[in-house]
Amino acid sequence: MATRHSGDSHRSSRSALDCSHRAIAIAAILFSASFFAGCASPGAPTARKPLIPEAVANLSSAQQGNHVLLTFSVPQFSAGGSPLDHPPTVEIYRDFEPVPASGELHPVTSKRPSLLVTIPSELVPRYSVHGQFRYSEPLDASDFTGHPDSFAVYSVRTRVSDKKFSPISNVAALRVYPAPEPIRDLSGKVTPTAVVLSWTPPQKTPVGPVPPLVGYWIYRGEAALPKGEPGGPQDSAAAPSPTSDSAAAPLPGLPASAPELQSPLVKIGESTSPTFSDTQAAFGKTYVYSVRSVLDYEGANVESANSNFLTITPGDTFPPAAPAGLVAVYVPAAAGQPAHVDLSWAVSPEPDAAGYQVDRSGRPDTLGTRLNNHLLLTPAFRDMNVVSGRSYYYTVIAVDRSGNESAPSAAASVMLPAATQP
Repeated sequence: MATRHSGDSHRSSRSALDCSHRAIAIAAILFSASFFAGCASPGAPTARKPLIPEAVANLSSAQQGNHVLLTFSVPQFSAGGSPLDHPPTVEIYRDFEPVPASGELHPVTSKRPSLLVTIPSELVPRYSVHGQFRYSEPLDASDFTGHPDSFAVYSVRTRVSDKKFSPISNVAALRVYPAPEPIRDLSGKVTPTAVVLSWTPPQKTPVGPVPPLVGYWIYRGEAALPKGEPGGPQDSAAAPSPTSDSAAAPLPGLPASAPELQSPLVKIGESTSPTFSDTQAAFGKTYVYSVRSVLDYEGANVESANSNFLTITPGDTFPPAAPAGLVAVYVPAAAGQPAHVDLSWAVSPEPDAAGYQVDRSGRPDTLGTRLNNHLLLTPAFRDMNVVSGRSYYYTVIAVDRSGNESAPSAAASVMLPAATQP
């Protein structure tokens, strides 16, 4: 009985094992079928279609000298709202359209746009400052003479693939006129009351001699503080400018950059002659100057490009005027007070006067000795160290806040009587 039971148990175990093997095989077949069916199902991953950037909507244009500066925001998203992985390639178009006869201020469409330039994706950051794309198109003589009574009309489109373009941007239209060549010899000197600028008038435009000028517009900004100074950029926080990579090759259409400024260039005055006095400049500050000559076309002022940039730090090296009206008076001894000499003089008219120094000599042609150890704040001094029977010659020197000393005043003399004299 025991042997029979053992055999039955063995056959039962083998039967169970065969069932398990069949179950595993069936599961494998079902898994394979479902896997291959899944690969062919409609929901399987497919190649991603290239995104179409959203249209540029804020293209603007402005004439700067004999260039047109175009600015707009670089698209960050597709037309469907998905973020772009990298900057799109930029294509800039230009057309010349006649002045509208319908009363519109400028054309609202471009009928025959021609591709002006293509900026590859990898170069777009070089043209961008804080997300604003800036492109400066140079104008030549044919742009002015070949399209009379016309607007220059610009438009932009972008792409992230060779076949998927964004919609065309808004158009930016403007009249362009030949501007004077930029001034190249701006110079300046510091005087006690002003920074005096001078330059040579321009002689040419792209189409010929310069017509009579309206005048000159003067611009000034404050230079940036050196790195490490309070208020200036720090080495650890200073980020390189996208347009200031000196190691990179120059790019066409890259706008010219001004010196680093703490405050931007602003117009501070006008002149009808090639000279200007900046009476508002302060000693100790560093300024950057530029001058633009101005022409009038049909009531529109057209400025030249910036002149050479002139950097000046006015320093106060100018001595104040010598004090005037010095008077020396002998005061005899009285009521227990010894004899002495009282000096007085006119208040210095200098706006930065800081005080006075008093010198005394025993001879009119001899350099005096300084009597006061500290700068006198008022125009008066009492000399208590005098001897009867001697003559003294006094002079006064004015000192300004920068430490500049004036020439000595006219001498004032006094002769003290001998002790036996009344």
